[in-house]
Amino acid sequence: MSASRRRFIRRLGGGAALFTGPLNAIALEEEHIHWLQPERRHAASDRIRVAGIGMGLMGFGDMQAALKVPGVEIAGVCDLYDGHFEKARELWGADLYCTRDYRQLLERNDIDAVIIATPDHWHDRISIEAMRKGKHVYCEKPMVQHWEEGQAVIKEQKRTGKVYIVGSQGVSSVTLAEAKKVIQSGAIGEINLVEAVNDRYGALGAWQYSIPLDASPQTLDWDRFIGDAPSRPYDPVRFFRWRNYQDYGTGVAGDLFVHLISAVHHALDSKGPNRIFSSGSLSLWKDGRDVPDVLTAIMDYPATQEHSAFQMQLRVNFADGSGGSNRTRIFGSEGMIEWGDNKFTLRRQKLPKAPGIGGWDTWNVFSSAQQKAYQKWYLAKYSAKDRQRNTPEETRYAAPTGYDARVDHFVNFFEAIRGGRPVVEDASFGLRAAGPAVACNLSYFKRKVIQWDPVGMRVKS
Repeated sequence: MSASRRRFIRRLGGGAALFTGPLNAIALEEEHIHWLQPERRHAASDRIRVAGIGMGLMGFGDMQAALKVPGVEIAGVCDLYDGHFEKARELWGADLYCTRDYRQLLERNDIDAVIIATPDHWHDRISIEAMRKGKHVYCEKPMVQHWEEGQAVIKEQKRTGKVYIVGSQGVSSVTLAEAKKVIQSGAIGEINLVEAVNDRYGALGAWQYSIPLDASPQTLDWDRFIGDAPSRPYDPVRFFRWRNYQDYGTGVAGDLFVHLISAVHHALDSKGPNRIFSSGSLSLWKDGRDVPDVLTAIMDYPATQEHSAFQMQLRVNFADGSGGSNRTRIFGSEGMIEWGDNKFTLRRQKLPKAPGIGGWDTWNVFSSAQQKAYQKWYLAKYSAKDRQRNTPEETRYAAPTGYDARVDHFVNFFEAIRGGRPVVEDASFGLRAAGPAVACNLSYFKRKVIQWDPVGMRVKS
């Protein structure tokens, strides 16, 4: 075992043994996986009462995850469709307080925190109003629909001192935390490329969500839904499939790229890219949506004290006939990390000092005399150790079956409220992820490269 390998293992520490070995000798049995265990610090010394604002798929999922943290209680919900009130009362009791006006929740003194899971165009306004009313805020990603809205959210969080966390829950994942340790140990060398993919195949994956049969102007509040978006006639498709429209959402970039960006920023302690370009198309789901279903982005990250310069390549394809995939790969000069679905793999292969000879090499077309002379020179210059090729190694890590990173994200949120530790994804982090994501939309629609200021968190004019 090399000295660098021993240093790497020492720096990882921990109790569980690592599995390492040649790539061609790796079996897939569970005993060859390094199982990771999340910290359990669910102290319930203080009761926290939370309300949900926006009770769609994410709203219900977030609330169910939040209530798994001891000491957390549901105080009420706000939504614009009456059927969601019925579902909420089925889950949490017939007496649950329900309202179409989020401001009624903000006025209540018995509510400590709110979960904002509305369409994107409401995020900034409700976040700011909630903090002004003394509420802590968990806001779904992206933090804002337009990057220009982000500074006001940051300013209000700093002014009020309220806890504010953005809901890219993967940032709190135990697997991402371990991957970050591996990267910081130097195991993969200097970062040079990040490749992140979230491909899907199917109507639901492409946001063609089911629309309830009782949807009508009487059962849902269309005018309140519109908010500051352009006025349009009642349309239940836009209401229940709002992600497909620029008026209310941020397309695949703001909805899915932002998860990938958030994970990479956390793993590398990065503030973001300085150059962004995206290109795509509306390929398959021509259902009235006005955002692409295939989008690729290239982002250039400058060198900082935290990481070397690298390029990030992002892709979402809602027309992936192979069935889809979800992965992020971070490539370095000595290895690569690939993660997704609550697990990650470290692959390492350090280059030998000697460049090699023969094979697909110009040495093969030297004259016989020159080949002999070159080979003699080569063996004299490089020792046997220099010429030795390092065996590829692989190490796997995984969270326990059933692990939910969203619960850990809420643990972080509520511990911050109780004064335990800072949040992992505050408003500044949120804008540094949302800004480059929505800049991909600017690049796509304007067909131009976008210059982004990762420190000032703004598009450069």
